[in-house]
Amino acid sequence: MARETQSEGRAEGRTHDRIDDRTNGRAGNSPLDASSGALDERYSRQILFRGIGAEGQRKLAAARVAIVGCGATGSALAGLLARAGIGTLRIIDRDYVEPSNLQRQSLFDEQDAAESLPKAIAAARKIAGFNSGIAIEPKVEDLVPANIAALLDGMSLILDGTDNFETRYLINDYAVAHSLPWIYSAAVGSYAVTLNVVPGETACLACLFPDSPRGMVETCETSGILNSAVNLVASITATETLKFLVGSVPQLRSTLLSFDVWTNEHAEISAAKPRPGCRACGERDFIHLAGEGRPHITMCGRNSVQIHERQRPIDFAEMDRRLRPHGVVRHNDFILKFWHDPYEMTLFPDGRAIIKGTTDTAMARSLYARYVGS
Repeated sequence: MARETQSEGRAEGRTHDRIDDRTNGRAGNSPLDASSGALDERYSRQILFRGIGAEGQRKLAAARVAIVGCGATGSALAGLLARAGIGTLRIIDRDYVEPSNLQRQSLFDEQDAAESLPKAIAAARKIAGFNSGIAIEPKVEDLVPANIAALLDGMSLILDGTDNFETRYLINDYAVAHSLPWIYSAAVGSYAVTLNVVPGETACLACLFPDSPRGMVETCETSGILNSAVNLVASITATETLKFLVGSVPQLRSTLLSFDVWTNEHAEISAAKPRPGCRACGERDFIHLAGEGRPHITMCGRNSVQIHERQRPIDFAEMDRRLRPHGVVRHNDFILKFWHDPYEMTLFPDGRAIIKGTTDTAMARSLYARYVGS
């Protein structure tokens, strides 16, 4: 409600290195060393829980989990799982922090919004401040068919923190193709929904929803969102994640679960078995992984279009010089922002841009070509 492997932006790489200095140097200092079995007081109350115990905690420390999207659900998941001691969290997000995020996106603060920090970087910094014993891998990228293998390779589990079905179908294709479990999660308004997908055993996303929703689709921009709905679905998803990782298979939920925190309505639909003839897990026709018909994506929560320009590194200092005669420009190590009324352009080191002020992809492309180049 995510694709050709590429190098990350130079600035992101420098920050990633700095974060890794704090989070990846775990040997001898980790609150939980999976190789020696040394346990720290940090996880003592979780270890006392019969479903996890000391052995389960060691499994959590050895796990590698990818969170795709670090908005409302993704940031809540990242915080919960980091505190639970998941050994490696790879946080993949294409966006930056804005003031409107702070009502529901729990890892960010006003300074992050003032600096327009990429969400993956801001999340990694916050997590490093409360759990320096785990590894955080921030990736300021948009998950697309060209880079999905590089971003998700080696993960134990994929978690959905995205805001669009194009990305979710892509994750589903990749997960089914590689027999990798993932959890679908979404929240909008007061409504929350989640589904565990174990390829080959349970139904996949395409089993239940063969096609992307048509017509008007609710978003946080049109329907708003309650942070309580976000935290509900994140808590359920985080718990299912712990079950996956410690091997508590009988306790895994096998339904599509939905709950409206405002009306108290809830429902479950069985997802215990794959649907015969399913395009993805039955016929293994991975159209989203192949990139067929993938559109430009209008971002959730604001009037904007994303423009992809791969393999096109941007020199922010040079771009600042070029754009300054045409409007207001500011940049940090991670993004460059350019205001040319009524539009706002956010440019990333790899050439990707978010054009705010329009949902017209032709207009967005025209602005990009005029100011950045075609």
